[in-house]
Amino acid sequence: MIVLMLEDLLTQGGFVVADVATKVEAALASVETCAFDVAILDANLAGVSSASVASVLTARSIPFLVVSGYATTQQNDAFAAGLPVQKPFQTEELIQALRSILPAIDDVKP
Repeated sequence: MIVLMLEDLLTQGGFVVADVATKVEAALASVETCAFDVAILDANLAGVSSASVASVLTARSIPFLVVSGYATTQQNDAFAAGLPVQKPFQTEELIQALRSILPAIDDVKP
């Protein structure tokens, strides 16, 4: 339910959602098969650290947000390249973080 709500909020914010993955394996597959400009990565997907996904995103120079309830000092070093967004967050905070990573995209609604 939360994923669907977040997807809807991002769409309303002017973004196009390329894919949604709720498990690490699916997220790794998405990185391989989908075209996207930025990723929103929960530090924990279905009880498993998504550090491996963060490592692949970093290696490919794909910017990403790290959404987590943990402090950055408590996270795996693989998440260091991502922009942290602390849970719980407000929708506008997430949208602003995305825009800060992608300031050159002109078709995103203000």
